[in-house]
This record gives sequence, structure tokens and C-alpha cells, in this order.
Amino acid sequence: MIQRASLGLRGPFVGSRGWMDREDAWLIGLINGADLCVMTRLLGYVDPSDPCFVAAILTITFNPLFWNVVARWEQRTRKLSKVFRSPYLACYSLGAAILLLNVLRSHCFTQAMLSQPKMESLDNPTAYRVGLALLGIGSTFVLSSFFALGFTGTFLGDYFGILMEARVTTFPFNILDNPMYWGSTANYLGWAIMHASPTGLLLTVVVALIYMVAIQYEEPFTAQIYQQKASSSRKRS
Repeated sequence: MIQRASLGLRGPFVGSRGWMDREDAWLIGLINGADLCVMTRLLGYVDPSDPCFVAAILTITFNPLFWNVVARWEQRTRKLSKVFRSPYLACYSLGAAILLLNVLRSHCFTQAMLSQPKMESLDNPTAYRVGLALLGIGSTFVLSSFFALGFTGTFLGDYFGILMEARVTTFPFNILDNPMYWGSTANYLGWAIMHASPTGLLLTVVVALIYMVAIQYEEPFTAQIYQQKASSSRKRS
């Protein structure tokens, strides 16, 4: 998805507190601190050569690459805006494409889980309720981010010249940066636990890592766009 953090922005999503936000550092610490035995056990359930697993990895990796490449190309050339004769229509079209790609990613994620074994220790009512709670929390972050930013704020409108006037500081941006990304990650984690799927847990780690990489590319570039806006405003005044 997309989301902005410096302006509360991001979905694709603008924050500028340094190379790594506290949520990113926490996640890296969690991953690095994971028990090696547990990770080995998870990998024992996963067949990396399974076509469904490969498709899930490809869609998870491709989606952020696609929207970042297209958005930066648009920011440099304005080709999409010229084709659609409106930056708003161009942004809506890219947003629709991103939504469809995310549906495909979720489908591949689910099929990968269903094609591989369950973990017995997660296949119980308590784990299911934990997964359901994570799904609820993640959905809350995703939907509240969208309503706070609007469609163009969520789907890279700033790359189309559709800039927000002020930083968004309402929920959920007053809790964490990039809530749409982390809400999406929580959704996948909850979905994996509900299916008692070690494959889903491994894919969720991939989702989180890909989002962390995307944030490092997106936030400095988006911050630059708003710095240029501020500079232009000062010159006009």
C-alpha cells in the first residue's frame, strides 16, 4: 500500500526522524532476537519450491517496487498526468492498480498457506483468537490511515503534485509512523496465526522486511518533494 509519514503521510506513506524509525528498529530487534530453533522449526514446514510460495514471494516483492518506480517516473516526467489529462485521474488510476495488486498478493499469500502444512501448536482456539485480534488491530490502522489521508494522500498523490497542506497528526499517526504498512503487516500476521501456518508466518516476515526497505527509499524522496514545495513558497513570498 502506501502511506505518508512526514506529513503523516504514508501509505505508500513521510517521516524524517533519521535512517530508521523506532517502529522499524523494534521490528528488526524482534527479528534478530528470534530464537534460531524456532526459525529452524518454521523453515522445516516450508517447501520453498512450491509454486504458490514462489508466487507469494514474487507478489510481496513486486508490489512496492512497482508503485515506487511508477511514482518516481511520474514525478520526473508527468507522463501519466499527461495521458490522463489530470494528475488526479492519473493518481486514481495508479491507486486502483495498487489495490488490485494487493488483492493478488493477498490471494497468493493465502494459497501459499493452504498448500503447505499447519503447525499443530498454533491450531487451537486461543491462537485463533490472537490472530483475529491482530487482524482487527491491523485493519483499524489501515482503514484509519486511509480516512486520515484520503485517497490521494494514501496513494502517492504527492508524486503527482497533489501535496498535503499540513502534517497529519490525528490517529493513528499520533501513535506510530507508517501505520498503514504496519497495519498491513499485522493483518498478514493475524491471518497466518488464524490458519496455524508457519508458511504464513515466514511470509509475514518477508512482508515486514520489504516494507522496511520501501520506507527507507520512500521517506527521503517524499521529504525532498515537500522541501521543494516549502522552498518555492518562500521564494514567492
